[in-house]
Amino acid sequence: MDGSKTYRLRLPPNIPVADFWSVIVYDTQTRSMLQTDQKAPSVSSQDQGIKTNADGSVDVWFGPKPPVGFENNWVQTIPGKGWFTLLRLYGPLEAWFNKTWRPGPIQLQP
Repeated sequence: MDGSKTYRLRLPPNIPVADFWSVIVYDTQTRSMLQTDQKAPSVSSQDQGIKTNADGSVDVWFGPKPPVGFENNWVQTIPGKGWFTLLRLYGPLEAWFNKTWRPGPIQLQP
């Protein structure tokens, strides 16, 4: 992914976890967490202030600047740096294993 652009990942309702979930951004060159101004380049269900959509889904945003109103759902990226992300499910439930729940695609935003 391009660190200068903005993307959105939609996690459908009823994320199948017993414990918690997290989305973490990694640097394509070092394979380490992307170094940003944020404490950690991630969004987690354990974070305070995460916004949930009316249908129970969660949007995670990636980009150099946070989208207005979704600052707590945002992971900072760095222009000129490539990145990739991992979705971690801690204590995944049956819907993950039987594939009845899947995250949406990461979509480039206009």
